[in-house]
This record gives sequence, structure tokens and C-alpha cells, in this order.
Amino acid sequence: MWTSLPMLLFHSFFLFYGFKWASGFVCPRICRCYSNTIRCNNVTQGSALMTDHRDIRLEIAQSVTLETIETLAFNNLPNLSEISIQNTRSLMHIGKRTFNNLPKLRYLSISNTGITIFPDITSITSLESEFILDICDNLYLLEIPQNAFIGLTKEYVTMVLKNNRNLKVIHKDAFKGATGPGVLDVSATALTKLPMHGLESVLVLFAQSAYSLKSLPPLQGLWSLREAHLTYNSHCCALLSWNAHRVQRVIGGSADTNLFMDFSDSNLFVEDAAFGDVNFHYPELAFCQNRPTLVCTPEADAFNPCEDIAGFSFLRVAVWFINILAITGNLTVLLVSFTSRNKLTVPRFLMCHLAFADLCIGIYLLMIATVDLHTRGHYSQHAIEWQTGPGCSAAGFLSVFGGELSVYTLSTITLERWHTITNALQVERRLVLKQAASIMAAGWLISLGMGMLPLVGVSSYAKVSMCLPMDIETPLAQAFIIIILLLNVGAFIVVCVCYVLIYLAVKNPEFPRRSADTKIAKRMAVLIFTDFLCMAPISFFAISAAFKVPLITVTNSKILLVLFFPINSCANPFLYAIFTKAFRKDAYQLMSAMGCCKSKASVYHMKAYCCENAIKRNLGSNNNGAGTGVRLEAMTG
Repeated sequence: MWTSLPMLLFHSFFLFYGFKWASGFVCPRICRCYSNTIRCNNVTQGSALMTDHRDIRLEIAQSVTLETIETLAFNNLPNLSEISIQNTRSLMHIGKRTFNNLPKLRYLSISNTGITIFPDITSITSLESEFILDICDNLYLLEIPQNAFIGLTKEYVTMVLKNNRNLKVIHKDAFKGATGPGVLDVSATALTKLPMHGLESVLVLFAQSAYSLKSLPPLQGLWSLREAHLTYNSHCCALLSWNAHRVQRVIGGSADTNLFMDFSDSNLFVEDAAFGDVNFHYPELAFCQNRPTLVCTPEADAFNPCEDIAGFSFLRVAVWFINILAITGNLTVLLVSFTSRNKLTVPRFLMCHLAFADLCIGIYLLMIATVDLHTRGHYSQHAIEWQTGPGCSAAGFLSVFGGELSVYTLSTITLERWHTITNALQVERRLVLKQAASIMAAGWLISLGMGMLPLVGVSSYAKVSMCLPMDIETPLAQAFIIIILLLNVGAFIVVCVCYVLIYLAVKNPEFPRRSADTKIAKRMAVLIFTDFLCMAPISFFAISAAFKVPLITVTNSKILLVLFFPINSCANPFLYAIFTKAFRKDAYQLMSAMGCCKSKASVYHMKAYCCENAIKRNLGSNNNGAGTGVRLEAMTG
């Protein structure tokens, strides 16, 4: 009998002609099409085909007016084998039980429509051994609900869900009560995760260009997996590592048979143009008897090898030692400087900026060390979440900002010392605090800009596990890296030249304390040597890599990044502050105020008083003595 509900509603009005079908639409042979309805059921099928019992294909395409497919639109069609609904952008709603009792259906395609709710396919009850479900290119489809596939079929399913660009959720119980897919394609979707259960029978997984899918479900839930084509190579690292463990379990005879699907009653075979020629003969016992293999793409590359963040065991220890030393040293400098009762001078002002910049490097290393400790042995399972997450972006920003601010401040301190020594007799030309603040404001702006550029698309912090801007794919990113490296090399040259000029100045025959020359020369040599160790190796290899001629692997570069990159951050607080007399005096004053080391504080207070009187006597006797005092103070702190 005829169904009483309209099945497909078309609303298209043409002047003088009334309702008519959209251009390009042809009424299927087994249906009856009217001005705004189409009906397809066992009655219309029998009327159209009489005694013809051949398999039937039904196609609805190129309709611009189709908005709704009503309940039981495809009802009780025993010979219907394929349904294709494509390129119907106006189709917004598919009713409950639209596809009802279709025992021979083996292919259902709903593609390039306007549906917002996943169609009800739970009453199809297909008896075909291989079923292909193709629901693709539906821009407004957001989620797949629970129990979405129960009643579809009890046989093998190829499930293609690709290019649903806004599909974000597959409910954790979406496959509950149903036969899970053998082939699952979720490429080019916005899915953030796959369900933990229901994927045990997946043999082939496609998840290419699924950039939001940053983590895989528990790998034991993918026990049958043979082939995976994914977005991120670190996921392949995780799968291949897990597969090696799976091989050991199977070969060792300890495989858990509860994890295998029961395919003993069926000989599975899939061949479809969408996937190439993929053949699966998958009896249960064959799996246990044969070594399970896994093919996965994309493979690990030079930027993301299958290894932990630290890469080497000794680096894991070294990074903790270095970051604790850098954080402790620079926090000490900041604490003592902020609590000092002495007047804020230009050198102390610059020293605070240097300590803060180096503290940022220490915090960056602490973040890297913490993540490495947390993900040790299974980093590849967390790589994408870390590298594309806010943590890695923050760590990368701290590394670039802190590194550039440190280099800038070191250059400023060196120039200030050179300027003070060479103009010791001209007090009016000495740098004042206001001028120093303006110079450092410019340094902050430059460093902030350098740190922010990878966050807005110029290079990227997500390229490597160490969260450094190593992306040189575009000319702009390449130029950004080269500019940073050249600025650092230029800063090193400035520091070297200034220290040479300073040494030549203090060796002047008029300088009365010739015995101090050796001490000053040694100190300058240490400063230049630490700068060289920090900048030279990294700059050399980084510039070669920036010109796409890498001379070192990312794995080996981690040695440079852990052992050389933070050298200045560890050494600066000691060379420029903690080892100086002025800092020790401030430190003992702070401890004295806290009730400790009062005798030491008194000694330093007395020495400072005597030194001040000596300088005043020099000022009273000759101007050259004043210049000598200023120069010596500038060099020794």
C-alpha cells in the first residue's frame, strides 16, 4: 500500500509553470515522483518492475530544492542494493527510520548535503557480507551520536566519513551494539579523538589531514590494525612501537585471545576504488599463527624522529642540572638586587634585565625537562598534543624572547662598560638611568617581536619536540631564522671588539694598578669564551640548516641545545653579579637583615666605607685618579 507521508519535498516555483523538478533531476524508476513528493517502497517497486527481481540502484543527485526526506521514505525494498544521495545542498533533514528493512542493501552514500544530524541507519538490517557506508562532504554535520550503527548490519563494514569538515565528535558509544568497521576513513574532519571502544575490528585506518586528531585511542583497542594512513608521523611512531610489542606477544605465545574479533565464520574481502585493491582474508587462527605486520604513513622524518624529547639518557640528567642552576642563580640575582638598600645604578639596572632574560631560559628548560620526564618511553603518543599545544608555544616563546633579550642585554652591558671606561674623565657623558631604560625598552620590544612572530605564523614552534622555531618551509620563515642568527653573531662580534678595546684601555701606562691587568684580562677571557661556547656552535649549524644544507640531525642538535644554548644563562649570574664584590656586599646586607652573617656584613660595610674615602681623596688630588677608580669599578663590579 502507499505510504501516507510525503517522502521527498521539493519547493521550486517557476513563473507560469508552477512546480517542477529541479534541473538535472531524473525520477528513479522504482519511485513515483509528483510535484513535491517522491515515494519509494515495495508497492512502487512492484508496479514499476513487475516480476523483475534484479538488484536495484537508486540515485538522487543534483537537486537544489530537496529539503527533507521523510520517515519510511525507503521502506521494505527487498531488491534495493545501492542508495546514492549526492549533491543536494538544500537537504537539511532525514527522518527516523527513513532507511527501513533493506536486506540487500550493500552501499549507502549520503554526500555533499546540508544535513546537520547524523542520519538514522539503525533499521536497515542488511544481510550483505560487505557493506559500504559513505557519508562524506557534509559541511554541517557536527557529531555522530551513541548507538549510531546498531541495526545497520552484522557483517563487515567499510565506513567512509571523510571530508565532513566540521565533524568534531564521535560519541564514545557510537559503535556500541554494532559490528565495528573493518575500514574506517575519517580524513579531513575536525575530530579531536576517536572512541575508545568499537575499533577492535579496524584493519585499515585513514586519518589524513585530520589536524585536530592529536591523540590516538588506547592502542590495545586497535589490536587488528594492519594499515594506517595518518596526519602526524609521531602517531606512526607510537603505532609501530606498539606493533613491535604486539609481535613479541604473539610470537611469544602470550597473545590475549579475548582481544581478537571472531571472524571464523566469514572470509572477509574488500575491493573498492576508493581504497585501491585491499584484500583481507582474516580468520582468527591465522592472526595468531602469522606475524602481525603494520604499515603506517607518514614515516618519521628528520625533524621528528621516533625518540623521547631528551634523546639521550645523559641529556635527561644534564637538562635538570642546568635548568636548576640557571633558575637558582638568576632568581638569587633578582632577589638580592630588588632588596638592596643601595641606589639603583645603571649596571645594576642592566643586571636585573639580564637575570630576568636568563631566568626565562631556565624556565624554558624546566618545561622541556618536565614534559620529557612525564612522557619518557612513550613521547610519540603525546608528541602532537605537546608540540601543537599552548605549553610548547609558551616554552618556545620563552626560549626566543629570553635568548634575544639576554643577547641584547649582554651587548648593552658591554657597550656601557666600554663607554664608561673610555669616558672616565667626562662624567657628563656617562650613561644615566633614564637613557638605559630607553635602550632596554627598545630591547624588550625587539625580543617580544621575535618571540611572537612564530605564534602568528612566521615559522613555528611546533616543528620539533624542543619547541624551537625550526620551520623554514616558507621564504619568510627562512628569513626570520637567518635574521635571528645573524643578529646573534653580530652581537658576539660587538662583545668581542668591546672587550678588546676595554683591555687596551686599562693597559694604558697611566693606569696605576698594573697588577690588576692579569685579573681583568682573565675575567674578560672567561666572558668571551662563554659567549663563544653559547653562540658559535648553534649559530654555525643553524645557519647551515636555515639555508637547507643541514650538517647535523635534530637528535644530535639536542646536545647543543641542552649543553651549549643555556651556557650564558647559567654563567651570567655568576660572572656578572654573584662573583662581584658589590653583589656580595648586597647579599650580606640582605642576610644581615634576616639575622644571618652580621659580622660579614659589617666587614663589607667597612670596606665600602674605606673605598669611598679613598675615591674621594683621589678626586681631591687629581682627576686621573678619579678616572682610574671609575674604570676599575666598571671592570671588577
